[in-house]
Amino acid sequence: MKRDDFAEAAGFLSGMTGGLRPDIALILGTGLGELAQNLETLCTVPYARIPGFASPGAPGHAGNLIFCRQGDRTLAVMQGRHHYYEGRSMEEIVFPLRVLGMLGAGMLIVTNASGGINLDFKPGDIMLIEDHIKFAPDSPLRGENLDFLGPRFPDMTYAYTPELQEAALRAARKLGMQLKRGVYMYMTGPQYETPAEIRAIRALGADCVGMSTVPEVIAASHMGMNTLGFSLISNAAAGVTGNRLTQEEVFEAGEAAKEKFTALIVEVLKEIDIGHTF
Repeated sequence: MKRDDFAEAAGFLSGMTGGLRPDIALILGTGLGELAQNLETLCTVPYARIPGFASPGAPGHAGNLIFCRQGDRTLAVMQGRHHYYEGRSMEEIVFPLRVLGMLGAGMLIVTNASGGINLDFKPGDIMLIEDHIKFAPDSPLRGENLDFLGPRFPDMTYAYTPELQEAALRAARKLGMQLKRGVYMYMTGPQYETPAEIRAIRALGADCVGMSTVPEVIAASHMGMNTLGFSLISNAAAGVTGNRLTQEEVFEAGEAAKEKFTALIVEVLKEIDIGHTF
């Protein structure tokens, strides 16, 4: 993709929204799309109408870009995302986020549903992502570097901004909520992992595993965005309990946790000072 592709999408959105410039991009994962209904909606644009955005193929991903207001902040809320297992390229997966970055979003809040590997985790827990592990060979930065977005070799030491993590922990304490903390492992899917793979992933130091988020975080780091990530533990990963894994339990966990998750995100937004330099 070339600069003109991003400019076309950004120009279209600017025209559709009356020139709204988001402060924060918020990506809602499987079963978490209803969170946007708790924010003041300014404009809703289906992905299918936006140049370069395609409707997501994964269940539980509505495929709308919603511009919202929370206090004095403007958010661009993505109801759903694209996944590598859908046959999308890494470029396609991160294209929407890059467009939002070009529109002005300097911060990313990303959410997902994942399988719990840490034996202290249970379905319904929310984990603050402190770091991730990516062994998938492809990368959204593979190929010619897009110099107008970021450097050839971006640093990932603080891919998840420490100051934003502190804001999330403050928000959880105010709500009396226990927020787990850990490392997210990215696997491309769509098959769930085998019990042997889960044992190997645990040995590597991951606390949960999922099929999204990491490409977007890499793209955000490339653009110099500050990033905060949350993972809803929707089920125990393969072999942890011996139960078979189903898509339905992921949706059920999202439904059960939506009020708690929404309250956390709204409180986090109150804690974040957009004018602060991280």
